[in-house]
Amino acid sequence: MKLAFSTLGVPGLPLPDVLSLAGAHGYHGVELRAHPEEPVHPGLSPAERADVAGAFKAAGVELLGIAGYARVAAPGDDGPVLDEIRALLELARDLSAPFVRVFPGGGDAPSPEEADATAARRLGTAAEDASALGVRVLVETHDSHRTGADLIRVLGPVGHGSVGALWDVMHTWLGGEQPSQTYAALAPHLGYVQVKDIASTDDTTPLALGAGVLPLAEVVEVLSRNGWDGWLCWEYEKRWHEAAAPLPGLLDAGREHLSRLLNESA
Repeated sequence: MKLAFSTLGVPGLPLPDVLSLAGAHGYHGVELRAHPEEPVHPGLSPAERADVAGAFKAAGVELLGIAGYARVAAPGDDGPVLDEIRALLELARDLSAPFVRVFPGGGDAPSPEEADATAARRLGTAAEDASALGVRVLVETHDSHRTGADLIRVLGPVGHGSVGALWDVMHTWLGGEQPSQTYAALAPHLGYVQVKDIASTDDTTPLALGAGVLPLAEVVEVLSRNGWDGWLCWEYEKRWHEAAAPLPGLLDAGREHLSRLLNESA
């Protein structure tokens, strides 16, 4: 498996500095948070996009994915959601990123069944754009669909190879799902896995990998046992927890922890 980190852990950091961190600390790739407050977002011009792609190539670092905020199960008209997804897909295409992350966001829907139907309908439409652009849309295990069992209710009906799942290990754990259950549900659709660590169900302040309660060893064991060889991406939520320790000082230990788990599971 290859290792990456998300720029959610280094909010606002200029791209050259992000790429320097990846190279200096032995990470193969980076997931870019696509938001207007970040250096990379859908508002970039064609020339700016070319500069970003060139910077990744020159640094020898892979761009794992574009982490967007479209909410595919949210109530309302489909048009604005589909426009937001297409903008993310076009950005990913221009930057040669294989994945775009979206959220479920169905918490305000009249019912879980309606949220499922809304998400499946929009993803089915977005799948055609994604296929044409050579990018996969990944729905994260998050908010209204935080477990693999929740997410498969949407991905199953869509049934398109350009739509898949992003496994956030914190949310499936908070949802009471065991890693083996999550993998069984999402394996046919799995794009990559976001790892992290926290102190408890009541305190989700990000911690160094291995310093909290999340079942990272079990997750890596399940993935290894099933021959999965995709990406593990450390999503350190510094943006939402300003008091958390700075990510750069944790990157070496985080890489070493994940490498040790991979070796032990081999």
